[in-house]
Amino acid sequence: MRIIPKEEKFSDYFEQAAQNILRAAETLKTMMDLYLHPEESANKLRDLEHEGDRITHEIIKKLNQTFITPIDREDIYSLTSALDDVLDLIEAAADRMVLYQIASPTPEARDLSGIIYKSSQEIEKAIVLLRGLDAVYYKHCVEINRLENEADRITRDAIARLFQGDYSPYEVIKWKEIYETLEAATDKCEDVANIIESVILKHG
Repeated sequence: MRIIPKEEKFSDYFEQAAQNILRAAETLKTMMDLYLHPEESANKLRDLEHEGDRITHEIIKKLNQTFITPIDREDIYSLTSALDDVLDLIEAAADRMVLYQIASPTPEARDLSGIIYKSSQEIEKAIVLLRGLDAVYYKHCVEINRLENEADRITRDAIARLFQGDYSPYEVIKWKEIYETLEAATDKCEDVANIIESVILKHG
């Protein structure tokens, strides 16, 4: 019997959070690709965001109840926060599409949502490797970094076109914010990858 427990439940929670993010990213991608019922997609994403908040609350609660953690406490908190940020930004992007009454997504918005989906797939694979501190994590983190660089390029080009094309000031404001929200989600995916890499290098 352990007098001071070393809680292993955190891996379960992180995997739940990653799976929830992947569901959200798939919902956003489907919304952008088809754009048939954007309000329904936004509502579904709102529910997934609430589920993410529940998982975050459980992790923080468990962290406060645990004496010895499987990885450093600050790393648990940082990873939890970064995962929550990814989900928040996915939900925010869909919400802005509805709020601004966007008639149809641009090709760039579809491309960015596709990158978020691919990044979320890599996050799910990398998170699983935390359980055993497996060095195979590296290829997933490298791919997330590559995808983030691609998202940066798409966003820069898309915003440049907004100011070069025949767009009203209102359209420029709307789309600039949507692009930046989508790109911010890929930034947070990269933050998740960097934290995972740091944890595995520290404890592997």
